[in-house]
Amino acid sequence: MDTNLPVSGNPRVVIIGCGFGGLRLAKSLRHAPVQVVVVDRNNYHNFQPLLYQVATGALEADSIAYPIRKIFAGQKNFYYRMADVQRVDPTSNTVVTSVGDIRYDYLVLATGSLTNFFGLESIERNAMQIKSIPNALNLRSFIFQNFEKALLTDNPEEKQALMNIVVVGGGPTGVEISGSLAEMRKHVLPKDYPELNLGAMQIFLVEAGPALLGPMSPASQADAKRYLDELGVRVMVNTSIKRFENCRAYFSDTEFIPTENLVWAAGVNGAEVPGLPAEVVARNKRITVNAWNQVPSLPNVFAIGDVANMVTDEMPRGLPMLAPVAQQQADHLAANLQRLLRGETPKDFVYTNKGVMAIVSRNKAVVDLPKNIHFNGIFGWFTWLFVHLMTLVGFRNKVVAFVDWAFSYFSSDQALRLIIRPFSRKDLKDDKGKKSAEHRVATPQYNAPPPAIQAPAAG
Repeated sequence: MDTNLPVSGNPRVVIIGCGFGGLRLAKSLRHAPVQVVVVDRNNYHNFQPLLYQVATGALEADSIAYPIRKIFAGQKNFYYRMADVQRVDPTSNTVVTSVGDIRYDYLVLATGSLTNFFGLESIERNAMQIKSIPNALNLRSFIFQNFEKALLTDNPEEKQALMNIVVVGGGPTGVEISGSLAEMRKHVLPKDYPELNLGAMQIFLVEAGPALLGPMSPASQADAKRYLDELGVRVMVNTSIKRFENCRAYFSDTEFIPTENLVWAAGVNGAEVPGLPAEVVARNKRITVNAWNQVPSLPNVFAIGDVANMVTDEMPRGLPMLAPVAQQQADHLAANLQRLLRGETPKDFVYTNKGVMAIVSRNKAVVDLPKNIHFNGIFGWFTWLFVHLMTLVGFRNKVVAFVDWAFSYFSSDQALRLIIRPFSRKDLKDDKGKKSAEHRVATPQYNAPPPAIQAPAAG
């Protein structure tokens, strides 16, 4: 029944997911009179804000990941099980997993988020994403494999499609990966591929809204756009990619960008867990919670972080899906669980906005702090580096990331250009780890005259 978990006289708190929220909650319960059980399909915590640097070769994967068991070594009330969660059964207080059923007294859903493709099937089947370390490694391999292919073809249309990169989504992830790719085009690729005309390579950042970095201040939006323009990224706002097929990213019925490399960073949904009442699951798959992070009608079930939809007067669409929200909710929930154990009334959660930031490239970043404080440039860049370095889990990861960043800064180079495991679209997997439908993008017949390519205007 309980996957060999020891019997304890203390209540059992089962936490599904070891992201920012789950990790913080388990740590915060270190001295609480409870048995803490964390269930996650991976045996490591991964630092998602730096996945794009793994994808572009600035950092190696083990620089942003840390073993869960090592994080909690010495925490006597902690247990971990590596498993896929299949569903929860609130009537029997049970989590059904791939390795057996786990009973709980309190259940905390900290499952994070999944990529939202908005029902665009051709993009879901064939676009690259960067929500996990395998995603990031696949993207890195795929980009460099396509440059190897570009060396082998004499067809100019095929060569252009293999070199062009389209990033969809103008949020922090899209801006950061676009800037990183532009730096790679300038400093790295000319050394590795002197035979290619890299001046013809184009990087597009496509955003459906009127501006980049929608949640940030107008000053940050303008600064980010200016930095990307300086890097030669072609920014397209008020534009949506409607389908991706035949190595073409269509933004209208007839207009397209020739590319084999489409990176989808346009939106996320909550990673809901089957078994909850339908009425508590919001439209974006987030789970409705009250001010205690408690799921309505389920008094011993809670949700925190990206998957939790906590609506406030100030944020009627729910708190933002940011790491600081998850961490603050985790700390607050840890205190509330102990209040419940003592028979006390939990306290309401109040989010403290500590600011948001985004990096574009070396010496170029934007930072928004409370009270309308904004700064950018090299000071913003150093602020971004410091915050992310301090937030990384593990002393070794901090040191390795610092050394890699210092090397890249002074050498204008990124050493991690390895195709360790060649990637093909037929290897694409869905978020449950199962193979997706076979790649259905037909390889264009480049020896036939292609339709006229409508080159989009920048800006």
